[in-house]
Amino acid sequence: MKILILTALLLGATSQAQAGDHGASRGPILPKYVQECAACHVPYPAGLLPAASWNRLMNNLPQHFGTDASLDPDSVRQISTWLNANAATTRRVPAPPPEDRITKSAWFVREHDEVPAHVWKLPSVRSASNCAACHTTANQGVFNEHAIRIPRQ
Repeated sequence: MKILILTALLLGATSQAQAGDHGASRGPILPKYVQECAACHVPYPAGLLPAASWNRLMNNLPQHFGTDASLDPDSVRQISTWLNANAATTRRVPAPPPEDRITKSAWFVREHDEVPAHVWKLPSVRSASNCAACHTTANQGVFNEHAIRIPRQ
């Protein structure tokens, strides 16, 4: 009984932490999304892009940022439905960012304006899309400022 209560408390705390952390999902993350998308990159929270961006990305998986990320139709449907249900609101992201890139959105640029240019070029970072290089809890969809560790190399 104690284990069930502790598990429920931990899950609730995680959901609350995620809800306040820069576009994290409003609900539980879809396991199919983690399985398919996190195989190549951080499972970016759906709230980081508006539904229009997610729709274009999901409809263009054969040319997904230079990679063929094609999925079967059922997986595309499941993931698209979840992304749309948890996408950014127009209040947070008033318009799709250029090229539907999270790293080109106004809020991303504003949040990362203090990051020196050389940090993005470090071998351990390589690009602004490599969230996990600095955000130690990015793989859980949590981008809390207390969990940031800027690499030195």
